[in-house]
Amino acid sequence: MHQQRYILLDRDGVINQDSEAFIKSPEEWQPIEGSLEAIALLNQHGYQVIIVTNQSGIARGLFDEIMLEKIHAKMHKLADEKGGHIAAIYFCPHGADSDCTCRKPKPGLLKAFAADFHADLTACAFIGDSLRDLQAAESVGAKPILVKTGKGLQTLLINPQLTIPVFENLYDAATHLIF
Repeated sequence: MHQQRYILLDRDGVINQDSEAFIKSPEEWQPIEGSLEAIALLNQHGYQVIIVTNQSGIARGLFDEIMLEKIHAKMHKLADEKGGHIAAIYFCPHGADSDCTCRKPKPGLLKAFAADFHADLTACAFIGDSLRDLQAAESVGAKPILVKTGKGLQTLLINPQLTIPVFENLYDAATHLIF
């Protein structure tokens, strides 16, 4: 039996342009060039794409879960238009000061995905743009990958000791993973 393969992706800064002021509406959600094509490429090569994202804007009162659903509906629609499919989205609505177990770098969202999909996290790559993405991946044995989009370049400059794969963007990372 062929085992399903998964790629875990952070959202802001990996798939879409990030903003210090948060992405608070579908209008503010703008894909990074090539990111939706990367999702389609991963799908075409047998990967299911799972989004794992901190969304503390909810805790801060900047938007609510209904607005987040609208933002994600836009992301799904634009990915579909490029031939891509996002299998699931896991998000943490809590703030940085929360004692939750789901806010990256804590492993809660990754463990929830693994339980829901009966997935082996050690067989998954997690592509992110921040140190907390990489730490979350490492905490569950997933393979961390850094992209230079979003906060990625800053993450690399602040953490020159990192010894993980680094790519210009999600499309470059996807191309590497499939070939």
